[in-house]
Amino acid sequence: MNLDDLTKRFSSSTENQRKAIFSTLFIAGNKLQTLFDNHIPEVSLKQFMLLSIIRQSKEQLTFTQLGNLLGCSRQNIKKLADVLMKKGFITIQQSPHDTRAMCICPTEKVNDFYTNDFSEYQEELKYLFEVYTDKEIETLFTLLSRLYAGIENLEKRIADEKR
Repeated sequence: MNLDDLTKRFSSSTENQRKAIFSTLFIAGNKLQTLFDNHIPEVSLKQFMLLSIIRQSKEQLTFTQLGNLLGCSRQNIKKLADVLMKKGFITIQQSPHDTRAMCICPTEKVNDFYTNDFSEYQEELKYLFEVYTDKEIETLFTLLSRLYAGIENLEKRIADEKR
């Protein structure tokens, strides 16, 4: 069985397409993580994503805020942060807004990484998406953005069921 076989098998109904989309998101995430983890020696893809969010943020973010953004627990953020701190990419400081919360702050090493090493990975992102037209990229971006609304809808339903 190959990808084309699976695509044909799941294209017969909306219900099957939903199942295929869900499976594809999971498989694509795993494949991308494996590709980038094997190719970026200094940081894992999860560490890279955490650094990207920290770097883009205009304010210091807490472990909890970062967990919400990355879709994981604050404990997972703490594990990623501990490794990144040991590698010299970040510091961990008390939140200026809440003395109980800790924030992650980028060091100069993050800027050096994005200035010197990141261009190589940007090229790979171009290569990943070169099979799409600009219009397809726009459509994919819109649909993936809407996927977040579906995830929030599911989270709300699960939370309501727990009550």
